Amino acid sequence: MKTGNKFAFGLIFSNLYRLLKVFPNNDPLMGFALPFARKGKWWHAMIFPIVAMVSFDFISGAVGIWTVGTSLTYGLVGFLFYKYCKGKKKIGLKTYAGASVLGVLFFDFITGAVMSPFMFGMTFEAAFIGQIPFTAMHLFSATFYTLLLAPVLDPEIAVDVSTHVSAFTRRVRAAFGMPEAI
Repeated sequence: MKTGNKFAFGLIFSNLYRLLKVFPNNDPLMGFALPFARKGKWWHAMIFPIVAMVSFDFISGAVGIWTVGTSLTYGLVGFLFYKYCKGKKKIGLKTYAGASVLGVLFFDFITGAVMSPFMFGMTFEAAFIGQIPFTAMHLFSATFYTLLLAPVLDPEIAVDVSTHVSAFTRRVRAAFGMPEAI
């Protein structure tokens, strides 16, 4: 699948899925944004999360200053992952999962604990403490979708995952005295 098609699919899927509102912050964006950041150009790293955030706010009728803050923060997360990956030969699924966790913590800190006091007149402490359950759900969903989508969107990761699954399967078979698969 070409990059443009992956971007379009990612935007459509992310927006439709986010509209379902299974639970707050049920968000596959990181699962798309990180592979695009690693495999694309520097502006790919920023443009997908920015367009995804702006388009969702437009669709849901919630465009405002919040849109600017969240989209630019998510774009920065993508750009930072791009910079981290630049020049690295091998990036594994563990790196993607770690980047997902760090990206969510950074994003939620900026958009929740930092922006909320200015926008909603609350204290930093109230915003920070109130952000904790929201961030916990965001960490779960973002990491889940990153682990699910990274092997699909980054073929090198697919090979890495396949190698680890095969090795694990061999160890389990050996531990239980089972013959190798045909």
